[in-house]
Amino acid sequence: MKKILLALALLLLVGYGIFEARRLLEGPQIVLISPQNGSATSSAVWVTGTAHNISFLTINDQHSYTDEGGTFRELLVPPPGVTVITVAGVDRFGRKTTESVSITMLNYCPLS
Repeated sequence: MKKILLALALLLLVGYGIFEARRLLEGPQIVLISPQNGSATSSAVWVTGTAHNISFLTINDQHSYTDEGGTFRELLVPPPGVTVITVAGVDRFGRKTTESVSITMLNYCPLS
């Protein structure tokens, strides 16, 4: 009976360890909320989304930051025409992930 209880306790301990390590095993994750792929705009663009398991985050090769919940928000003013916005992340083990959207920037003319 003691061997069964010991084996069960060990199994529960290993199972709990795997459950807690699942985020490390999944690797980095990025979800882009806006802008939508294929959208067109004539104003500055807010790039927003969430990133989990990320140590380093870039938006169009420029360093960006997340809040405690993993949310990022960056204002971009792309040149007129079709622009690809790429959000890339690296976790602490060097695993990489990217998400990209393509938008069309119409004639942008900021107000003075």
